[in-house]
Amino acid sequence: MIPFIDLQAQRKRLGQPLEDAILKVVRSGAYIMGPEIAEFERQLAAFGQAPFALSCGSGTEALVLPLMAWGVGPGDAVFCPSFTFAATAEAMPLVGASPVFVDIDPETYNLDPESLQAAIEAVKREGKLNPRAVIAVDLFGGPADYPAIARVCAKHGLKLIADSAQGFGCTLDGKHPIHWADVATTSFFPAKPLGCYGDGGAVLCKDERLHDLLVSLRVHGQAVKSDIEGKTFEHDPKYLNVRIGMNSRMDTLQAAVLIEKLKIFEDEIAARNRVADRYAAGLGDLVKVPTVLEGGVGVWAQYTIELPDLPGRGRDALAAQLREQGIPTAVYYPIPIHRQGVYSAYPIAPGGLPVTEAKAGQVISLPMHPYLSVDDQDNIVTAIRAFVKRNN
Repeated sequence: MIPFIDLQAQRKRLGQPLEDAILKVVRSGAYIMGPEIAEFERQLAAFGQAPFALSCGSGTEALVLPLMAWGVGPGDAVFCPSFTFAATAEAMPLVGASPVFVDIDPETYNLDPESLQAAIEAVKREGKLNPRAVIAVDLFGGPADYPAIARVCAKHGLKLIADSAQGFGCTLDGKHPIHWADVATTSFFPAKPLGCYGDGGAVLCKDERLHDLLVSLRVHGQAVKSDIEGKTFEHDPKYLNVRIGMNSRMDTLQAAVLIEKLKIFEDEIAARNRVADRYAAGLGDLVKVPTVLEGGVGVWAQYTIELPDLPGRGRDALAAQLREQGIPTAVYYPIPIHRQGVYSAYPIAPGGLPVTEAKAGQVISLPMHPYLSVDDQDNIVTAIRAFVKRNN
């Protein structure tokens, strides 16, 4: 079976320095908030072109933390795509707010600025919810249309979160999403382009006061520098709690792993783009292949193609055929979030989400990682071409 994502090939490349870094933490005893945490945050901020970076427990908590810092809660609306992983929308109910689902661009699969504009105007007209923020998702690793989305946010006075759980490292005209967004978040789930060996996440931001609040919220609302300036507290500030927070510390072991992975991340992004280019060259004349915005560079968390939603000829039939040949596939995402029962009562953009619903029946993702060999990729392309030609 061809690996869908080959973490073992990456581990072998990283070799002894990775194992030494892990063992150093084990021997140090500094398992929580050890020195590797601050060092990783420093390196991550530099890579992502942000003044500040905060590590946290997961990509989901990375989305929740800024919403908490901004006081988003009951009666507030946060706009996001429905064609994404549930964590994007889950963040809003976790703080008591309402997601409002927006349609996607048919070429990039990312949030459609026109659908966003219409959704905001509809919520304002109805008057039941107060628009507060937008979460744009870099789905499959390609950048959302941040210049256009940021203009809509500025027009309506909304905060903008770049959910780069799948897309950390993507750029648009050489700029990372934080250039336009108030914060950028990511996940270090092992299968992500920059993944650790457990769970973890991060929030990148540009505002020092916001970063200070995030530091506090990450550890149970502990007092931070700005809270105790001019005051006397002679004990550990984590025992002076000035706001409601959570426990969202990333383990030191994960920071040690990520420091080593960050050393090769830029090279891996280049390798992922070479794999994507080979797929496009081999399949682009027969199936719809993914598009990255002009001036954009994706990190290709997934390589997703489309087939018509037809019985015996669509993506499910292709998946079955490829499985027989030892080629794994995955579907991201078969049921849009707004169609799932627990989210079905939340608002959607005017006119519905027709692009989202169509894509859910057509997309299929192929093996994608920096270590996919040319021979394995040729076999994948050959198998797909044979299927499409046979069923045309």
